[in-house]
Amino acid sequence: MASSNCWQAPIYITVSVVLAFFAISTALHSSPPGDSAPSTKPITHKLSLNASRTLRKSGFKITATLLQISPEIFLSSPNTTIFAVKDSAIANSSSHPWLLKDLLQYHISPLSLSISELLKKSQGSCLPTLLRRKNIAITKVDAKERVIEINHVLVSHPDLFLEGPISIHGVLGPFFTLDSQNVSQAQALIHLPGCQSTSFLSHISDSMDIIDWTRIIRLLSSNGFVSFAIGLNSVLDEILQDHRDLKAVTIFTPPDFAFVAASPSPLLHKIVRFHIVPKKLTFMDLASLPEKTLLRTMVPDQDLEITGNGNITQGVNGVDIAAPDLFSSKKFIIHGVSQAFQMTELPNASR
Repeated sequence: MASSNCWQAPIYITVSVVLAFFAISTALHSSPPGDSAPSTKPITHKLSLNASRTLRKSGFKITATLLQISPEIFLSSPNTTIFAVKDSAIANSSSHPWLLKDLLQYHISPLSLSISELLKKSQGSCLPTLLRRKNIAITKVDAKERVIEINHVLVSHPDLFLEGPISIHGVLGPFFTLDSQNVSQAQALIHLPGCQSTSFLSHISDSMDIIDWTRIIRLLSSNGFVSFAIGLNSVLDEILQDHRDLKAVTIFTPPDFAFVAASPSPLLHKIVRFHIVPKKLTFMDLASLPEKTLLRTMVPDQDLEITGNGNITQGVNGVDIAAPDLFSSKKFIIHGVSQAFQMTELPNASR
């Protein structure tokens, strides 16, 4: 019994370190006043509990515990594939919290992929991860033998869990190795195999070189705009297809978009695109525009209109910009608005 307790001790220590780190990280990057907290737990509690039980039975106890206690670490995207690593790989990194964060995020993709779907991909295909600007690559695939390697690591436990938007596979080891003398530079030390954009990710990867849509969806989902993130995720393929030369975007996200999520698909797609302007406009840019200036959206012949005179209550389509410059990068900016925009002419849902 004593030996069993000694073996389990590193698990509890590692879990405590990880949870403490993420608690501090969340506090430091909390949402602006007035934003609601992400509604991850009510949506994913049953799924995360079932997935956690499956992982524990298969020997991935640290990942199982983290998933059960803090599912938001893993489920910040509407769709998720988790590549679970052995307890020893996580425990060995427990003294370096930032490395732990990178390790976990690099083994999670914001796509839901079963082993059958993965086996359809060609060697060299890349998959996005939650670790910013770091992809993983399919380095070996044998559909006949049902063998696949990612970053030269064998997927040893395929289809551990497949339910709803969550897919989980166990892997033989971690997807990257680090120089233990310089773990503070974790992301820079990740050695990626050659990765090319092929199969279903070709147009997505090309576009992600310009705009990091995965990061946008993750930011929205993890900061209380879950319903809009789900809507954006559902229309993303259409946006990438129709706007291949897109250089930057401005996104206006409302706090409640659930009523739209229940709309017919064509209507949902148009309303989501009505909240996206294909250029980057900071709050200062918007405030400098004259009243009644039109902003072209991603919906043909459906523009937004500046309402206000450059003061702090600057609005768009009569809706206040409640949280200006909420998130920003070189290629995108997100503004929080007080409510969803109403289209002047609702498109026919049957079209």
